[in-house]
Amino acid sequence: MLTLLLAALLGYLLGSIPFGLVLTRMAGLGDIRQIGSGNIGATNVLRTGNKPLALATLLLDSGKGAIAALLALWWAGPEAAVLAAGGAMLGHSFPVWLGFKGGKGVATAIGVLLAISWPVGLLACLTWIVMAALFRISSLSALTALGLSPLTGWYFGGPLVGGLCLFIAVLVFIRHEANIRRLLKGEEPKIGAGKKKAA
Repeated sequence: MLTLLLAALLGYLLGSIPFGLVLTRMAGLGDIRQIGSGNIGATNVLRTGNKPLALATLLLDSGKGAIAALLALWWAGPEAAVLAAGGAMLGHSFPVWLGFKGGKGVATAIGVLLAISWPVGLLACLTWIVMAALFRISSLSALTALGLSPLTGWYFGGPLVGGLCLFIAVLVFIRHEANIRRLLKGEEPKIGAGKKKAA
C-alpha cells in the first residue's frame, strides 16, 4: 500500500511541473495565465504566436505523464503505474504550486496513455488529428479522443487500463466545462484563433 501511495505521489509531483508557465516566462513572454484562455497548456501557449514554444510545452507535458507511469511500472508494476498516471493527471490539473489551478490535462493524458498502453495512446492521437483536421477545434478534438479512450483502453488493456482511461476522460471533461458550454453555443474558437491578439 505504501508503495502504491508513493507511486501516486511521484506521479502528482511530476505532473505538477507547469512547463507552459516556466517556458513562456523564460522566453520573456510574461505570465501565460494572463494570455488567451489563461490556461498553462500547449494550446494557450500557441496563442502567444510562438509555435516552437507550444511544441516544447506539448512534448514536456506529455513526457512528464509518460515518465511518471514508466518509472512506477519499472519500480513496482502495472498497478503502481496506473496510480502514478492518475497522479500525474491530478498534478497537472491541480498543481499545489499554482494554488491548484493548472491545465486541462490533454497532453499529459496522451503521454500517460502512450506509456500505459501504446495502442490506446496512438488511437487517441489519431482521433485528435482527424477531428482537428475536420473541425479545427482543439477542445472538440481532445474531448472526442479521450472520450473514446475508455472503450479502447478496456479492449487493449482490460479493466485496469479501461478504468484509468475512464478516470482521465472524466477529469478532462470536468476541466473542459467552459469549452463544452462554448461548443454547445457554437462559440468555441478554432485552432490558431486569437494568435495575433495574444501576440
